[in-house]
Amino acid sequence: MSKLIPVVMAGGTGSRLWPMSRESFPKQFLSIDDSGVSLLQQTLQRLSGLTGIEVAAPLVICNEEHRFLVAEQLRGIGQLATNIILEPVARNTAPAVALAAHLAAEKDEGSMLLVLAADHLITKVENFHAAIQTAMSFADNNQLVTFGIIPEHPETGYGYIKRGSHLSNDCFKVDSFVEKPRLEKAIEYLASGDYSWNSGMFMFKTAKFLQELQQFSPDIFSTTQQSVSKSQRDMNFIRVEQDI
Repeated sequence: MSKLIPVVMAGGTGSRLWPMSRESFPKQFLSIDDSGVSLLQQTLQRLSGLTGIEVAAPLVICNEEHRFLVAEQLRGIGQLATNIILEPVARNTAPAVALAAHLAAEKDEGSMLLVLAADHLITKVENFHAAIQTAMSFADNNQLVTFGIIPEHPETGYGYIKRGSHLSNDCFKVDSFVEKPRLEKAIEYLASGDYSWNSGMFMFKTAKFLQELQQFSPDIFSTTQQSVSKSQRDMNFIRVEQDI
């Protein structure tokens, strides 16, 4: 089975949790329960105890301003290496994951990526582990896996995933992705039972993701490939080329 490399997206500003979360200290670096452990640290600690899966050192993507916060928090849980990717410009998910995928491919082209948000609070860790185990069986078969969350109310602040045909257990093909809907649509989605919230978590083979990216978004593929080829290691940080 492929080695699993966690890719943690830690570049958000945490605006939804203002004023507790601030631009200089967004929510992924806060502890919002009684544990004293930040959401970023919890994101990585949740991966311990996965049965039969070799979890490699994570790649954490953040902006320049928060680099020392990330380094300090990774050091605090014993997961600091040269593994913090400094995003030169805040962009959407695809370029950030592409940077991580190119870097992962340099180390282990046969690896698997698990893309995670740094600001999720997940209390049912055993269910999370079970979902990862299930996802890995599909990803190992060259499927691109996205994790959905069963909606609890008509939320207009999240994207949605419409389920397609049933595959097995709680796994479905994706029919379509829907951007943040108006309230009327969100109510319809909830009532239909055919939609999940888009968690922003994904799993796929590194090589498969890059293959699909090259086919469907060749500009992002080539730009991020060039950025990584000119990247520099600076202490615990990976600085990718900014001018491409």
